Amino acid sequence: MAEGERRPDKGMVDRSEGFGERLLGVLLDRAHEMPPQLIAPLIAEEVARVGGRDVSILLQDYAQLVLVPLPGRRLMVGEPESIDDSAAGRAFLYATIAEVPQGDAVRMYLPLLDGSDQVGVMALTLDTVDDDDRRLLRRLAGLVADMLVTKHSYTDQFFRARRREPMSLAAEIQWSLLPPLAMSSPQVAVAGILEPAYNVAGDSFDYALNEDILHVAMVDAMGHGLDAATMATVAVGAYRHARRADIGLSEIYAFMDRAIAEQFGPDHFVTAQMMRLNIATGHLQWVNAGHPAPLLIRDHRVVRKLGGPTTLPVGFGGEDPRISEQLLQRGDRVLCFTDGLIEEHEAGEEQFGEEQLIDCVNRVALGEKGVRAVVRSLSHALKWQRGGRTSDDATLFMIEWRGGAADHLAVLD
Repeated sequence: MAEGERRPDKGMVDRSEGFGERLLGVLLDRAHEMPPQLIAPLIAEEVARVGGRDVSILLQDYAQLVLVPLPGRRLMVGEPESIDDSAAGRAFLYATIAEVPQGDAVRMYLPLLDGSDQVGVMALTLDTVDDDDRRLLRRLAGLVADMLVTKHSYTDQFFRARRREPMSLAAEIQWSLLPPLAMSSPQVAVAGILEPAYNVAGDSFDYALNEDILHVAMVDAMGHGLDAATMATVAVGAYRHARRADIGLSEIYAFMDRAIAEQFGPDHFVTAQMMRLNIATGHLQWVNAGHPAPLLIRDHRVVRKLGGPTTLPVGFGGEDPRISEQLLQRGDRVLCFTDGLIEEHEAGEEQFGEEQLIDCVNRVALGEKGVRAVVRSLSHALKWQRGGRTSDDATLFMIEWRGGAADHLAVLD
Protein backbone atom coordinates (compact mmCIF):
# COMPACT_ATOMS: atom_id res chain seq x y z
CA MET A 1 0.00 0.00 0.00
CA ALA A 2 1.08 3.56 -0.64
CA GLU A 3 2.11 5.58 2.37
CA GLY A 4 -0.83 7.25 4.08
CA GLU A 5 -3.47 4.93 2.61
CA ARG A 6 -5.76 2.84 4.79
CA ARG A 7 -6.98 -0.55 3.73
CA PRO A 8 -10.80 -0.57 3.79
CA ASP A 9 -12.49 -3.02 6.12
CA LYS A 10 -14.38 -5.42 3.87
CA GLY A 11 -16.88 -6.04 6.62
CA MET A 12 -17.89 -2.38 6.54
CA VAL A 13 -18.36 -2.13 2.78
CA ASP A 14 -21.56 -3.24 1.05
CA ARG A 15 -20.31 -5.34 -1.88
CA SER A 16 -23.67 -6.78 -2.94
CA GLU A 17 -24.77 -6.20 -6.52
CA GLY A 18 -27.45 -3.60 -6.95
CA PHE A 19 -29.69 -2.84 -9.94
CA GLY A 20 -27.34 -0.25 -11.45
CA GLU A 21 -24.29 -2.48 -11.14
CA ARG A 22 -26.12 -5.39 -12.76
CA LEU A 23 -27.27 -3.18 -15.62
CA LEU A 24 -23.85 -1.72 -16.36
CA GLY A 25 -22.06 -4.96 -15.50
CA VAL A 26 -23.73 -6.83 -18.37
CA LEU A 27 -22.05 -4.44 -20.82
CA LEU A 28 -18.70 -4.69 -19.07
CA ASP A 29 -18.82 -8.47 -18.86
CA ARG A 30 -19.79 -8.99 -22.50
CA ALA A 31 -18.00 -6.11 -24.23
CA HIS A 32 -14.72 -7.90 -24.88
CA GLU A 33 -16.31 -10.57 -27.10
CA MET A 34 -19.45 -8.76 -28.30
CA PRO A 35 -19.58 -8.74 -32.14
CA PRO A 36 -20.43 -5.29 -33.51
CA GLN A 37 -23.84 -6.28 -34.90
CA LEU A 38 -25.07 -7.31 -31.43
CA ILE A 39 -24.30 -3.99 -29.75
CA ALA A 40 -27.61 -2.47 -30.91
CA PRO A 41 -29.98 -5.12 -29.49
CA LEU A 42 -28.03 -5.25 -26.23
CA ILE A 43 -28.27 -1.46 -25.80
CA ALA A 44 -32.00 -1.59 -26.55
CA GLU A 45 -32.45 -4.33 -23.94
CA GLU A 46 -30.48 -2.36 -21.35
CA VAL A 47 -32.57 0.77 -21.94
CA ALA A 48 -35.78 -1.27 -21.70
CA ARG A 49 -34.73 -2.40 -18.22
CA VAL A 50 -35.05 1.20 -17.00
CA GLY A 51 -38.37 1.71 -18.79
CA GLY A 52 -36.96 3.29 -21.94
CA ARG A 53 -37.94 2.71 -25.56
CA ASP A 54 -37.36 4.00 -29.11
CA VAL A 55 -33.57 3.91 -28.80
CA SER A 56 -31.42 5.59 -31.44
CA ILE A 57 -27.64 5.82 -31.72
CA LEU A 58 -26.64 8.96 -33.64
CA LEU A 59 -23.11 9.39 -35.00
CA GLN A 60 -21.47 12.54 -36.34
CA ASP A 61 -21.01 12.60 -40.11
CA TYR A 62 -17.56 13.39 -41.49
CA ALA A 63 -18.50 16.92 -42.55
CA GLN A 64 -19.76 17.64 -39.00
CA LEU A 65 -23.14 18.84 -40.25
CA VAL A 66 -25.57 16.19 -38.99
CA LEU A 67 -25.92 13.28 -36.61
CA VAL A 68 -26.83 10.18 -38.59
CA PRO A 69 -28.70 7.17 -37.14
CA LEU A 70 -26.82 3.92 -36.80
CA PRO A 71 -28.84 1.05 -38.28
CA GLY A 72 -29.25 -2.00 -36.11
CA ARG A 73 -31.72 -4.51 -34.77
CA ARG A 74 -34.14 -2.94 -32.24
CA LEU A 75 -32.82 0.57 -32.92
CA MET A 76 -35.13 3.31 -34.17
CA VAL A 77 -33.72 4.68 -37.43
CA GLY A 78 -35.11 8.06 -38.41
CA GLU A 79 -33.83 11.06 -40.34
CA PRO A 80 -30.43 12.65 -39.61
CA GLU A 81 -30.50 15.35 -36.92
CA SER A 82 -28.94 18.75 -37.62
CA ILE A 83 -26.06 19.51 -35.25
CA ASP A 84 -26.90 23.23 -35.39
CA ASP A 85 -30.66 23.09 -34.90
CA SER A 86 -31.68 20.13 -32.76
CA ALA A 87 -31.71 18.87 -29.19
CA ALA A 88 -29.47 16.01 -30.30
CA GLY A 89 -27.01 18.56 -31.69
CA ARG A 90 -26.96 20.51 -28.41
CA ALA A 91 -26.26 17.34 -26.45
CA PHE A 92 -23.48 16.47 -28.86
CA LEU A 93 -21.75 19.85 -29.10
CA TYR A 94 -21.89 20.78 -25.43
CA ALA A 95 -21.59 17.31 -23.83
CA THR A 96 -24.79 17.73 -21.82
CA ILE A 97 -28.06 15.85 -21.50
CA ALA A 98 -30.96 17.36 -23.45
CA GLU A 99 -34.57 16.54 -22.57
CA VAL A 100 -37.56 17.28 -24.80
CA PRO A 101 -41.15 16.76 -23.55
CA GLN A 102 -43.26 14.72 -25.95
CA GLY A 103 -46.85 14.58 -24.75
CA ASP A 104 -46.86 12.27 -21.73
CA ALA A 105 -43.23 11.26 -22.22
CA VAL A 106 -39.72 12.72 -22.42
CA ARG A 107 -37.21 12.24 -25.23
CA MET A 108 -33.68 12.16 -23.79
CA TYR A 109 -30.47 12.85 -25.71
CA LEU A 110 -27.31 11.70 -23.95
CA PRO A 111 -23.83 12.53 -25.27
CA LEU A 112 -21.68 9.51 -26.06
CA LEU A 113 -18.29 10.43 -24.60
CA ASP A 114 -15.19 8.30 -24.96
CA GLY A 115 -12.76 10.01 -22.64
CA SER A 116 -13.80 13.45 -23.76
CA ASP A 117 -14.19 12.88 -27.49
CA GLN A 118 -17.84 13.22 -28.49
CA VAL A 119 -18.66 10.06 -30.43
CA GLY A 120 -22.32 10.85 -30.95
CA VAL A 121 -25.61 10.80 -29.05
CA MET A 122 -27.85 8.11 -27.60
CA ALA A 123 -31.55 9.01 -27.79
CA LEU A 124 -34.38 7.27 -25.94
CA THR A 125 -37.86 7.92 -24.60
CA LEU A 126 -39.04 7.57 -20.98
CA ASP A 127 -42.47 8.18 -19.48
CA THR A 128 -40.89 10.21 -16.66
CA VAL A 129 -37.32 11.19 -15.80
CA ASP A 130 -35.74 11.69 -12.38
CA ASP A 131 -32.19 12.17 -11.16
CA ASP A 132 -31.65 8.43 -10.70
CA ASP A 133 -32.56 7.89 -14.37
CA ARG A 134 -30.19 10.66 -15.46
CA ARG A 135 -27.29 9.30 -13.42
CA LEU A 136 -27.72 5.71 -14.55
CA LEU A 137 -28.32 6.55 -18.23
CA ARG A 138 -25.36 8.95 -18.30
CA ARG A 139 -23.11 6.13 -17.11
CA LEU A 140 -24.70 3.70 -19.54
CA ALA A 141 -24.03 6.16 -22.38
CA GLY A 142 -20.39 6.33 -21.33
CA LEU A 143 -20.04 2.56 -21.59
CA VAL A 144 -21.84 2.53 -24.94
CA ALA A 145 -19.39 5.14 -26.26
CA ASP A 146 -16.45 3.03 -25.13
CA MET A 147 -17.89 0.01 -26.92
CA LEU A 148 -18.45 1.94 -30.13
CA VAL A 149 -14.89 3.26 -30.16
CA THR A 150 -13.45 -0.19 -29.43
CA LYS A 151 -15.49 -1.97 -32.09
CA HIS A 152 -14.92 0.81 -34.66
CA SER A 153 -11.35 -0.43 -35.13
CA TYR A 154 -12.49 -3.73 -36.65
CA THR A 155 -15.77 -3.06 -38.40
CA ASP A 156 -16.91 -0.83 -41.27
CA GLN A 157 -20.45 -0.54 -39.88
CA PHE A 158 -19.92 2.78 -38.12
CA PHE A 159 -17.80 4.24 -40.91
CA ARG A 160 -20.52 3.55 -43.48
CA ALA A 161 -23.15 5.17 -41.28
CA ARG A 162 -21.08 8.36 -40.88
CA ARG A 163 -20.24 8.70 -44.58
CA ARG A 164 -22.86 10.86 -46.30
CA GLU A 165 -21.28 11.07 -49.76
CA PRO A 166 -18.54 9.31 -51.73
CA MET A 167 -15.08 9.69 -50.19
CA SER A 168 -11.83 9.84 -52.14
CA LEU A 169 -9.08 7.32 -51.46
CA ALA A 170 -6.80 10.14 -50.29
CA ALA A 171 -9.40 11.32 -47.78
CA GLU A 172 -9.95 7.79 -46.53
CA ILE A 173 -6.22 7.50 -45.84
CA GLN A 174 -6.20 10.82 -43.99
CA TRP A 175 -9.20 9.99 -41.81
CA SER A 176 -7.63 6.67 -40.82
CA LEU A 177 -4.50 8.58 -39.74
CA LEU A 178 -6.18 11.15 -37.49
CA PRO A 179 -6.42 11.02 -33.70
CA PRO A 180 -9.81 11.87 -32.13
CA LEU A 181 -11.01 15.25 -33.42
CA ALA A 182 -11.31 16.58 -29.86
CA MET A 183 -9.81 15.94 -26.45
CA SER A 184 -10.51 17.65 -23.14
CA SER A 185 -9.10 17.51 -19.63
CA PRO A 186 -9.34 19.93 -16.70
CA GLN A 187 -6.07 21.55 -17.82
CA VAL A 188 -6.27 21.62 -21.61
CA ALA A 189 -8.67 21.07 -24.50
CA VAL A 190 -8.01 20.63 -28.22
CA ALA A 191 -10.16 20.30 -31.33
CA GLY A 192 -9.50 20.04 -35.06
CA ILE A 193 -11.43 19.93 -38.31
CA LEU A 194 -10.52 19.23 -41.95
CA GLU A 195 -12.17 20.49 -45.12
CA PRO A 196 -13.21 19.26 -47.62
CA ALA A 197 -14.14 16.31 -45.44
CA TYR A 198 -14.65 13.85 -48.30
CA ASN A 199 -11.76 14.99 -50.48
CA VAL A 200 -9.02 16.15 -48.09
CA ALA A 201 -5.58 14.97 -49.19
CA GLY A 202 -2.44 16.70 -47.90
CA ASP A 203 -3.57 18.23 -44.58
CA SER A 204 -3.39 16.38 -41.30
CA PHE A 205 -2.75 16.91 -37.61
CA ASP A 206 -1.67 14.86 -34.63
CA TYR A 207 -1.42 15.30 -30.87
CA ALA A 208 -0.58 13.41 -27.70
CA LEU A 209 -0.80 14.26 -24.00
CA ASN A 210 2.19 12.74 -22.19
CA GLU A 211 2.25 13.58 -18.48
CA ASP A 212 2.27 17.40 -18.34
CA ILE A 213 3.27 17.94 -21.98
CA LEU A 214 0.79 18.33 -24.83
CA HIS A 215 2.46 17.57 -28.17
CA VAL A 216 0.84 18.93 -31.34
CA ALA A 217 1.74 18.82 -35.03
CA MET A 218 -0.02 20.13 -38.12
CA VAL A 219 1.19 19.23 -41.62
CA ASP A 220 0.31 20.28 -45.16
CA ALA A 221 1.86 18.17 -47.91
CA MET A 222 2.39 19.74 -51.33
CA GLY A 223 0.07 18.81 -54.17
CA HIS A 224 -3.30 17.09 -54.18
CA GLY A 225 -4.74 13.62 -54.28
CA LEU A 226 -3.03 10.38 -53.41
CA ASP A 227 0.53 11.73 -53.67
CA ALA A 228 -0.21 14.39 -51.06
CA ALA A 229 -1.95 11.91 -48.78
CA THR A 230 1.01 9.54 -48.99
CA MET A 231 3.45 12.32 -48.14
CA ALA A 232 1.32 13.51 -45.22
CA THR A 233 1.16 9.95 -43.92
CA VAL A 234 4.95 9.68 -43.91
CA ALA A 235 5.28 13.10 -42.27
CA VAL A 236 2.86 12.25 -39.44
CA GLY A 237 4.44 8.82 -39.01
CA ALA A 238 7.90 10.40 -38.75
CA TYR A 239 6.59 12.96 -36.26
CA ARG A 240 5.08 10.27 -34.04
CA HIS A 241 8.22 8.16 -34.21
CA ALA A 242 10.43 11.09 -33.22
CA ARG A 243 8.03 12.36 -30.56
CA ARG A 244 7.93 8.97 -28.88
CA ALA A 245 11.72 8.96 -28.74
CA ASP A 246 11.37 11.97 -26.40
CA ILE A 247 13.62 14.31 -28.34
CA GLY A 248 13.42 18.08 -28.71
CA LEU A 249 11.46 20.06 -31.29
CA SER A 250 14.58 20.82 -33.37
CA GLU A 251 15.46 17.13 -33.51
CA ILE A 252 11.88 16.23 -34.42
CA TYR A 253 12.03 18.69 -37.33
CA ALA A 254 15.34 17.20 -38.51
CA PHE A 255 13.98 13.65 -38.36
CA MET A 256 10.85 14.56 -40.34
CA ASP A 257 12.98 16.47 -42.85
CA ARG A 258 15.19 13.46 -43.54
CA ALA A 259 12.22 11.11 -43.82
CA ILE A 260 10.50 13.23 -46.48
CA ALA A 261 13.71 13.93 -48.41
CA GLU A 262 14.80 10.29 -48.48
CA GLN A 263 11.37 8.98 -49.45
CA PHE A 264 10.26 11.59 -52.00
CA GLY A 265 13.37 13.42 -53.20
CA PRO A 266 14.40 17.09 -53.24
CA ASP A 267 11.42 18.42 -55.19
CA HIS A 268 8.82 17.48 -52.61
CA PHE A 269 8.06 19.14 -49.28
CA VAL A 270 5.64 19.37 -46.37
CA THR A 271 4.94 22.54 -44.44
CA ALA A 272 4.62 21.79 -40.75
CA GLN A 273 4.18 23.23 -37.31
CA MET A 274 5.24 21.35 -34.17
CA MET A 275 4.29 22.51 -30.67
CA ARG A 276 4.80 21.59 -27.05
CA LEU A 277 2.62 22.99 -24.28
CA ASN A 278 3.36 22.44 -20.61
CA ILE A 279 -0.20 22.14 -19.31
CA ALA A 280 0.92 22.79 -15.73
CA THR A 281 2.62 26.13 -16.46
CA GLY A 282 1.19 27.33 -19.80
CA HIS A 283 4.66 27.47 -21.38
CA LEU A 284 4.22 27.02 -25.16
CA GLN A 285 7.07 26.26 -27.57
CA TRP A 286 6.84 25.81 -31.31
CA VAL A 287 8.77 25.36 -34.53
CA ASN A 288 7.25 26.78 -37.69
CA ALA A 289 8.33 25.17 -40.96
CA GLY A 290 6.44 27.21 -43.53
CA HIS A 291 2.99 27.49 -41.94
CA PRO A 292 0.99 30.68 -41.41
CA ALA A 293 1.60 32.07 -37.91
CA PRO A 294 -0.90 30.81 -35.31
CA LEU A 295 -3.34 33.24 -33.70
CA LEU A 296 -3.43 33.93 -29.96
CA ILE A 297 -7.03 34.37 -28.74
CA ARG A 298 -7.63 35.97 -25.33
CA ASP A 299 -11.03 36.93 -23.91
CA HIS A 300 -12.71 35.78 -27.15
CA ARG A 301 -10.63 38.04 -29.41
CA VAL A 302 -7.48 37.62 -31.47
CA VAL A 303 -4.82 39.66 -29.67
CA ARG A 304 -1.90 38.91 -31.99
CA LYS A 305 -0.19 36.46 -34.28
CA LEU A 306 2.32 34.08 -32.74
CA GLY A 307 5.08 35.00 -35.16
CA GLY A 308 8.76 34.32 -34.88
CA PRO A 309 11.50 32.77 -36.95
CA THR A 310 10.49 30.17 -39.51
CA THR A 311 12.54 27.46 -41.13
CA LEU A 312 12.31 25.72 -44.49
CA PRO A 313 9.48 23.27 -45.07
CA VAL A 314 10.14 19.64 -44.14
CA GLY A 315 12.08 17.91 -46.91
CA PHE A 316 14.20 20.91 -48.00
CA GLY A 317 17.08 20.32 -45.60
CA GLY A 318 16.71 23.45 -43.51
CA GLU A 319 19.11 24.41 -40.74
CA ASP A 320 18.31 23.70 -37.10
CA PRO A 321 15.21 25.79 -36.43
CA ARG A 322 14.95 28.41 -33.73
CA ILE A 323 12.29 27.60 -31.15
CA SER A 324 9.66 30.26 -30.41
CA GLU A 325 8.09 30.59 -26.98
CA GLN A 326 5.00 32.12 -25.38
CA LEU A 327 3.69 32.00 -21.81
CA LEU A 328 -0.08 31.56 -21.99
CA GLN A 329 -2.64 32.91 -19.56
CA ARG A 330 -5.45 30.72 -18.29
CA GLY A 331 -8.24 30.62 -20.83
CA ASP A 332 -5.96 31.51 -23.76
CA ARG A 333 -6.60 29.76 -27.04
CA VAL A 334 -4.15 29.16 -29.87
CA LEU A 335 -5.54 28.67 -33.37
CA CYS A 336 -3.38 26.92 -35.97
CA PHE A 337 -4.48 26.76 -39.60
CA THR A 338 -3.21 25.79 -43.02
CA ASP A 339 -2.84 28.20 -45.92
CA GLY A 340 -5.89 26.77 -47.71
CA LEU A 341 -8.04 28.89 -45.39
CA ILE A 342 -6.53 32.23 -46.37
CA GLU A 343 -5.40 31.68 -49.98
CA GLU A 344 -8.76 30.65 -51.45
CA HIS A 345 -9.86 32.98 -54.25
CA GLU A 346 -11.48 33.05 -57.66
CA ALA A 347 -9.42 33.89 -60.73
CA GLY A 348 -8.63 37.61 -60.79
CA GLU A 349 -9.98 38.23 -57.29
CA GLU A 350 -8.22 38.85 -53.98
CA GLN A 351 -7.41 36.01 -51.61
CA PHE A 352 -9.61 35.49 -48.56
CA GLY A 353 -6.70 36.68 -46.41
CA GLU A 354 -5.74 36.73 -42.75
CA GLU A 355 -7.68 39.90 -41.88
CA GLN A 356 -10.98 38.32 -42.90
CA LEU A 357 -9.97 35.20 -40.98
CA ILE A 358 -9.33 37.25 -37.82
CA ASP A 359 -12.66 39.07 -38.18
CA CYS A 360 -14.45 35.74 -38.48
CA VAL A 361 -12.59 34.29 -35.48
CA ASN A 362 -13.64 37.25 -33.34
CA ARG A 363 -17.30 36.85 -34.29
CA VAL A 364 -17.46 33.10 -33.78
CA ALA A 365 -15.43 33.06 -30.55
CA LEU A 366 -17.99 35.34 -28.89
CA GLY A 367 -20.95 33.13 -29.76
CA GLU A 368 -19.72 29.60 -29.00
CA LYS A 369 -18.55 27.79 -25.87
CA GLY A 370 -15.94 25.05 -25.96
CA VAL A 371 -13.19 24.55 -28.49
CA ARG A 372 -15.01 21.86 -30.44
CA ALA A 373 -18.03 24.08 -31.04
CA VAL A 374 -15.79 27.05 -31.91
CA VAL A 375 -13.66 25.13 -34.41
CA ARG A 376 -16.67 23.56 -36.09
CA SER A 377 -18.60 26.83 -36.36
CA LEU A 378 -15.50 28.68 -37.52
CA SER A 379 -14.71 26.17 -40.24
CA HIS A 380 -18.27 26.23 -41.59
CA ALA A 381 -18.48 30.04 -41.39
CA LEU A 382 -15.18 30.42 -43.23
CA LYS A 383 -16.29 28.01 -45.92
CA TRP A 384 -19.51 29.99 -46.38
CA GLN A 385 -17.59 33.28 -46.57
CA ARG A 386 -15.32 31.77 -49.23
CA GLY A 387 -18.40 30.98 -51.29
CA GLY A 388 -18.36 27.31 -50.33
CA ARG A 389 -15.12 26.79 -52.25
CA THR A 390 -12.50 24.31 -51.07
CA SER A 391 -10.07 24.10 -53.97
CA ASP A 392 -7.33 23.40 -51.41
CA ASP A 393 -7.37 21.60 -48.07
CA ALA A 394 -8.33 23.91 -45.19
CA THR A 395 -7.58 22.72 -41.67
CA LEU A 396 -8.08 24.27 -38.24
CA PHE A 397 -6.67 23.13 -34.91
CA MET A 398 -7.33 24.92 -31.61
CA ILE A 399 -5.69 24.55 -28.19
CA GLU A 400 -7.22 25.99 -25.02
CA TRP A 401 -5.03 26.18 -21.92
CA ARG A 402 -7.02 26.04 -18.70
CA GLY A 403 -4.30 25.48 -16.10
CA GLY A 404 -5.02 24.06 -12.69
CA ALA A 405 -4.69 20.39 -11.82
CA ALA A 406 -6.47 17.10 -12.44
CA ASP A 407 -5.34 15.05 -9.43
CA HIS A 408 -8.81 15.23 -7.89
CA LEU A 409 -10.06 12.89 -10.61
CA ALA A 410 -7.96 10.06 -9.14
CA VAL A 411 -9.48 10.43 -5.65
CA LEU A 412 -12.71 8.69 -4.69
CA ASP A 413 -15.20 10.83 -2.78
